[in-house]
Amino acid sequence: MHVSQTLELYPELNVTQILFKDVQNAAELRQNAVDGKIKGALIKPTMLVSPFQVLVAANKAVHLHKRNQMKTRGLFSEIIFNLSPTNNISEAFKRFGISDGDGTVLVVLVHTKEESHLVSDMVTKVDGVQIPVEDISSLSDLEKIKKLYKINPEEDKCGTLLDAVVCRMATKDIM
Repeated sequence: MHVSQTLELYPELNVTQILFKDVQNAAELRQNAVDGKIKGALIKPTMLVSPFQVLVAANKAVHLHKRNQMKTRGLFSEIIFNLSPTNNISEAFKRFGISDGDGTVLVVLVHTKEESHLVSDMVTKVDGVQIPVEDISSLSDLEKIKKLYKINPEEDKCGTLLDAVVCRMATKDIM
């Protein structure tokens, strides 16, 4: 049900995504993440188009982490920040980080192959129903996503929403 992918530039690291619905303990999870008790990014799935979008953000975060060029204080906050089309860190957390009352959450872990136990540890911490990560698009709020990333109708005609979103994420540093 979860998806793990090895990073091409850093083959010693995997990015694992785990999707949950009917989450009952979002407030506790969020507080544990703030306190550093959860070694992962907790993301609001309604603001995501595809798991690929998260993989792009995680790959960029790992690269910046390895080069000591992160704009946030930690790898997992950098993943959330990299999902945003703007350079405003607090805005990124409001839009993409989970809130206390959220019923869905995407957990993103970055780990070595030897740390694969982190996946099962995380599953036990979430009081919710695990669903396939591929179902993330069924949770997407497309209107909010288009508004946030300023996607105009002409772009829909020449490419996919995912293309437009990833393009905004990739170019925010130079725009």
